[in-house]
Amino acid sequence: MEASILDLRREMSKVLAALDRNEPVTILHRGKRKGVLYPDGSGRKPAPSGTNHPAFGMWKDRDDMIDVEGVVRDLRKGRFHAV
Repeated sequence: MEASILDLRREMSKVLAALDRNEPVTILHRGKRKGVLYPDGSGRKPAPSGTNHPAFGMWKDRDDMIDVEGVVRDLRKGRFHAV
């Protein structure tokens, strides 16, 4: 099933009925696909999260990132600070 943003606002019962029938619902905004709603328990693999993400740990070998709190503190300092 395809549903526009207006359909989500005005005809949510039809969208929920499609999900009850285990149909994925494609969300459209101005005619372009923005995402897909899948029924819960449809067997679809979850998106990668946390340590499964390829960017996780990409700076683990940097020596300047050992003191993370210090790095963040330096980043949050004002542009002009007293020495």
